[in-house]
Amino acid sequence: MAAVTQAPGSRVLEKCGLEQILEALKLLLSPGGSGSNSLQSTKHDILLATLKSNLSALEDKFLKDPHWKILKLLRDEIANEAEWPQDSVDVTWRFTSQTLLLLLCLKETMLCLAADFNPGKPNPKTPETAPALSPDTLSISQQKTVQSVLQFVVTLGVCPYLAPGVGVPLRFRTEFGAVVQDVVCLSTAPSATRRLYTSCRALLSVAQHASLGSLVFCRHLGDIAAGLCQLGFCPSKRSSLSPEEEVLTEEERALSRKALRDILDQVYQPLAVRELLILQGGPPQSCSEGKMQVRCRAPAWLRRLCGQLLSERLMRPSGVQAVVRGILEGAGAGAAGGSDAEATAADWKKCDLIAKILASCPQQSLSPEDYYRDICPQILDLFHFQDKLAARQFQRVATTTFLTMSREQPQLAAKYLLQPMLAPLHRCLNTAEIPESDKVPGTILVTEEQLSRCIEDIYKVYVVGNEPLPVLVDSLLPVLGVLFSLYCFTKQSVSHIRSLCQEILLWILGRLERNKAVASLKGFAGLDKSVPSLHSLCHFRAAPQGGVMITIKEAVCDEDEDEALYQRVSSEQCRVEHLGGLLSHCQECGLAGDFFIFCLKELTHMAVENETEFKMKSFSNKSLLELEQHQTLLVEGQERKLLVLQLVALLCERMSEQIFTNITQVVDFVAATLQRACASLAHQAESTVESQTLSMSMGLVAVMLGGAIQLKSSDFAVLKQLLPLLEKVSSTYPDPVIQELAADLRITISTHGAFSTETVSVAAQSTLNKKDPEGKREEQQQTSYERYSDVSHGHLEPQQSHVASHEVREPSTTAKQKSGSVTTEELQEALLSAYDPQIPTRAAALRTLSRWIEQREAKILGMQEKLLKVFLENLEHEDTFVYLSAIQGVALLSDVYPEKILPGLLAQYDSSKDRHTPETRMKVGEILMRIVRALGEFSCSSL
Repeated sequence: MAAVTQAPGSRVLEKCGLEQILEALKLLLSPGGSGSNSLQSTKHDILLATLKSNLSALEDKFLKDPHWKILKLLRDEIANEAEWPQDSVDVTWRFTSQTLLLLLCLKETMLCLAADFNPGKPNPKTPETAPALSPDTLSISQQKTVQSVLQFVVTLGVCPYLAPGVGVPLRFRTEFGAVVQDVVCLSTAPSATRRLYTSCRALLSVAQHASLGSLVFCRHLGDIAAGLCQLGFCPSKRSSLSPEEEVLTEEERALSRKALRDILDQVYQPLAVRELLILQGGPPQSCSEGKMQVRCRAPAWLRRLCGQLLSERLMRPSGVQAVVRGILEGAGAGAAGGSDAEATAADWKKCDLIAKILASCPQQSLSPEDYYRDICPQILDLFHFQDKLAARQFQRVATTTFLTMSREQPQLAAKYLLQPMLAPLHRCLNTAEIPESDKVPGTILVTEEQLSRCIEDIYKVYVVGNEPLPVLVDSLLPVLGVLFSLYCFTKQSVSHIRSLCQEILLWILGRLERNKAVASLKGFAGLDKSVPSLHSLCHFRAAPQGGVMITIKEAVCDEDEDEALYQRVSSEQCRVEHLGGLLSHCQECGLAGDFFIFCLKELTHMAVENETEFKMKSFSNKSLLELEQHQTLLVEGQERKLLVLQLVALLCERMSEQIFTNITQVVDFVAATLQRACASLAHQAESTVESQTLSMSMGLVAVMLGGAIQLKSSDFAVLKQLLPLLEKVSSTYPDPVIQELAADLRITISTHGAFSTETVSVAAQSTLNKKDPEGKREEQQQTSYERYSDVSHGHLEPQQSHVASHEVREPSTTAKQKSGSVTTEELQEALLSAYDPQIPTRAAALRTLSRWIEQREAKILGMQEKLLKVFLENLEHEDTFVYLSAIQGVALLSDVYPEKILPGLLAQYDSSKDRHTPETRMKVGEILMRIVRALGEFSCSSL
């Protein structure tokens, strides 16, 4: 808006000082005296009387005091050049006019003083001396006086003339404001619109001086902007205008519109945003009596105008930061990063509000894509503020905005937010094309700062935001291989991004679909080469500032091939170790259990794989290239098998007993074990370890069926997947104990637990007992072992080497042997192992002795009494593997010598004075039942 007046003659300004003008302003603001009837006067009367008294005092001073003559001349010159009516019946307007004239005098005087100021050059000998102060500088007390004057001018000359809904009404601000609203006379000349135009124009003229402008806009920007909005954009009701009514010309309205945009561009942008938001509309205000005063809603034209102006603020350079600061600073947090910034950062509602504003495409934008292209880089910049308190606020806003945009415009968010954020990781993928200029060894492909920012931004969006939107998950999936490689590298030393990488990996693995999560783990382990990973030319290096950077590898010389091979093998070993450490945190969600089951299934595939699959039938007609390719396939296959075995061993070592979190995982585990057992049988590769694993897995099923957990109908539907495998094991597996347990489990599952044999209950109890401390049990077993060692020397040839060894031994007779092939050494080893403290060794020895009895080995049949003693003593054992093997042995021995063994067993079962426990008596009864079932009616003739 144009200035009100040009500077008068320099002769007048030179003689007029700032102190005199400020003294005149103080005179206008002086409080009025209290007469005798002041108590009976109303507040309105007191205010009007004070204003009249101060105006009269000022005029008397001008007329009677010769020292004020120069100021009077200056005021008169400015008043003559002014284009607004200064006289009015309304005393409030006369007071406002005189105050504005004095403010203009102050501004012109300060401009003249600043123009004439010519500071000398600083003395280099005394650089610490402060530079000369400009003569137009106001002291603190003078600034307070000017602030008070401006407050009166805005209160009397702007606020009373605002239309309903435009700005905050005076009566809702202070009690004094309510009084002013009542004393202003709108029916007298000049009109309200002319008064508002005059006040805004004069204040803008005063603000042309920098010092005065900061005082004007710091506290009164909102009221002045409200006045300019009304003057320049409020629709005129032309049908109701009378010829006598004064209105603004189109030129004056255009000047008001231009002035509004000029001051909005000039002031601190967050302040402009805050004031526009207030103009657009706010919550209801409460009056001093505590009653809610419903404020008029902003008119539609003002809401549209403020929305347009806010959009313009947003589209400017650094507009996002201005909008964020404007809302946060206007939400009770003070300056961004202030004392209440922590509380504001924790208020997600404000962050959601800002996110919705930023995510909404304004009408001024050509298209949403154009808007996102301009705004998204500024949103990413919000993550990188250095000030800690302000950073917390801006990062929360950035995270919420990121999620809102990804939810509302996923394609645009992926293009303009996610791709730039993940660009450093995409740059080093094995699927990316590295330019030839960057393939020079030692070239830094991703700097330390870029990689650190990338990881930190991913953490803030994914882990802190914690909203697994499809676009977020799908965008991160291709770079998981690089993230895991970076995580493995950071585990080698101290790094501030190690924990961030771990949290990101755990977050995404826990929220991926289970098949995708397992596929990612396969890629991490190196089992799936199709999963994107780090480019073969790239590797990680420690950076100077303690971070990590990605560079191009140095070329490997022929002399360094062995070292490179060693580094590759050790790196793969470390990857497996770190994968195990990562999975140890994924047990509760069930991912570790699913990956463990996958590895077990891979073992099954290895067991059934035909070893001659890759062997060529004839090499005579094959080229050298084909032979080399064949050899490469064989090597890769062997590497994969070794890797699977390494993973299974690592998971068995690292994972706890809570690795399985649901029945489905337990059933999958048992199914994998049964399939592997069936595959081993097909290849005639049964082993003791295989039998132990099979018994253990079926023991888990027995525990579930035995009542350890409450099974539902849906659980039995899952368990029925085991029926074909259990049937195959019960009919083909050579171990009779496992056969019987498989058959009984099949019956129990088929009947939904309605029928359950004692074998299932015993197997369940044995599996549960393995969790108890085995100190007492091992002590008891060791005592039995030592006792039998002394007895065995009287019947067998001493073998000191076997007696002295206390290692875990497996009898060498587990394979099927022909009659008469058992040596004395093998027999002694089996008898000693029958008292071994290690449960697998003891059970295997008992099964070996039972197999020899079934094969009618001569040396075995000749020592029936000793064998019977061994089996009966092992009946006392708590473990299922041991006492079921002993039961089977006694039953087989009774089949050979029924007349010698049956009477003793019957006497032991019937005797009421027997020293054995009820559990042992039940086991003897099981033996008798098996004997009777096997011998039939011949059992009676043996008694």
